[in-house]
Amino acid sequence: MPEDDDFQRQLDTRQPTLAEEFWAFLRHNKKWWLLPILAALLVLGGLVVLSGSGLAPFIYPF
Repeated sequence: MPEDDDFQRQLDTRQPTLAEEFWAFLRHNKKWWLLPILAALLVLGGLVVLSGSGLAPFIYPF
């Protein structure tokens, strides 16, 4: 049956990751201004994660 072949083909194809989809979105729509915002969010998220660990005294020495 053709429906079964289509279903199996869709199962066999690899789905893009979130990062791949985001990069394709940036390239296609020319939304390069989103990159600095994403970088700042990643840095702030990293600081939040590290502030709850044993590295906190080294991140905030004063």
